[in-house]
Amino acid sequence: MAKAPRAGRVKTRLSNEYPATVVVELYRCLLQDTLALAASIADTEVAVMAPPEDLEELAALLPAGVIGTPQRGTGLADALSSVFEAFTADRQRRVVAFNSDSPHLPPTVLDDAFAVLLTHDLVAGPTDDGGYYLVGATAPHANLFDPSPLGTSGALAALLANARSKQLTYALTRDWFDVDLASDLARLAEALGRDPSAAPRTAAYLRSWPERDRSQAPRASGSDPA
Repeated sequence: MAKAPRAGRVKTRLSNEYPATVVVELYRCLLQDTLALAASIADTEVAVMAPPEDLEELAALLPAGVIGTPQRGTGLADALSSVFEAFTADRQRRVVAFNSDSPHLPPTVLDDAFAVLLTHDLVAGPTDDGGYYLVGATAPHANLFDPSPLGTSGALAALLANARSKQLTYALTRDWFDVDLASDLARLAEALGRDPSAAPRTAAYLRSWPERDRSQAPRASGSDPA
């Protein structure tokens, strides 16, 4: 799931802390690293679902073989629902949806998510703020995604409650963090300082940041998932 890298439309909470041009370029790096991560998983088909008006602009960023698909509806709940409606309608596919907020996610986590879907209806990856960084399913499920708590600390709890109400089996992958706030970006900078290969484009961009404006460079604090 992605959007065209335009000011005011991507990483809006980071735009409160950093110049819009910086945030747009950061998003571009996050997206490209995420696409490389997805493409590294063996025996998978990679698709980017985006608003129809964004697909032409995004096409220039998509590696060969990556499909661009228009999402339906408005809002995140509709977008997530449209992923599974588009790709699991025949119930013959395991589909894992995630965005560009966790480009440093270990590939083994995605492998684990696909493995979960061999025996469960649903898989989710928890974040430490009560949300989730990925969700996967083998079939579309009406009203699985409640729009009210999405983007809040109650998002994961609401998803799992809806799954239980539909008698869906589910399991969780390991906890991770995504990049929404300046504090998250600082954690990412710290993680990529130790292992830039996890998201090389983003790591290079963050390394160059102090050269442009040292006062606005992300500063690490806290710790990352082990």
